[in-house]
Amino acid sequence: MGMAELRPKQDCITRWNSTYDMLKSFLQCKDAIISTLAITNASVSPLSQEEWSILQEVCTILEPFQEVTVEISAESYVTASKVILLAKGLQRVTANYQRSVTVTQQASDLVNSLCANMAGRFHRMEYNHTLGDAAVLDPRFKKVAFGDATAADEAFQRIATAAGRVTLSSSEPSQQPGQQEGAGSAAQGSVVWSHFYDRVAGAVSTRNPTADAIMEVRSYLEEPLLPKSSDPLKWWESRATVYPRLSKLMAERLCIVATSVPSERIFSKTGQIVSERRNRIKPSKVRELAFLNANLP
Repeated sequence: MGMAELRPKQDCITRWNSTYDMLKSFLQCKDAIISTLAITNASVSPLSQEEWSILQEVCTILEPFQEVTVEISAESYVTASKVILLAKGLQRVTANYQRSVTVTQQASDLVNSLCANMAGRFHRMEYNHTLGDAAVLDPRFKKVAFGDATAADEAFQRIATAAGRVTLSSSEPSQQPGQQEGAGSAAQGSVVWSHFYDRVAGAVSTRNPTADAIMEVRSYLEEPLLPKSSDPLKWWESRATVYPRLSKLMAERLCIVATSVPSERIFSKTGQIVSERRNRIKPSKVRELAFLNANLP
């Protein structure tokens, strides 16, 4: 029939979006399936035109879930900070189908079930500390990630409190006042500047960490939002000396992966490393090989 050679997919309860993948592949093979059943005179009742329309509607409804799943299952970019926004987006898109009068009854039942499940699963998600902290530390989102202003304020208060507890080494507070780049090593060894550096060291040691953290948070909030396509980690790398406390906090909270998919991929690769021909490999060697496999480009 001049069509691309495709293989029908099977629904699997343990695999995310497998229902969508199965129905989509079935729709892509629609003409071939109808023709094959007609030619072979198989004892299988063909789908009616109405049932094909229902399948198309269901795929349209489930497609945003597939898109979100792919986006948050990645490991080469930040994902946890997107979860609140993506969850709210899914609820909004699915709710639009609820108000549509063109969907069939079967599709409407699916939409109602999805909305009810999301309402339970995503309830008060903005108050989740892990997801909230990741969202506020992403310079693309900050407070925009929240629909609830109280949740946003609480998240920034947590960040400010945690930043106040961050311990900085003497070399980390951005750049020492009065010290110019390039002339640092020469000035440091000068007896003429020794009194000045003693006073600077005393001033730094008496600074209030809580006040410094609050000032960092306020300054961070005043920064313009990054475009969605920008890399937040590169932005933080360029601002490490400006926000030393928040940068340390970011490394702990923004880099959290949103799903278990990356670790499951590593687990699967480990199963390929330990084979029948390599069944006596030491656990320490397996860990090293798995680490290299996951981190080398």
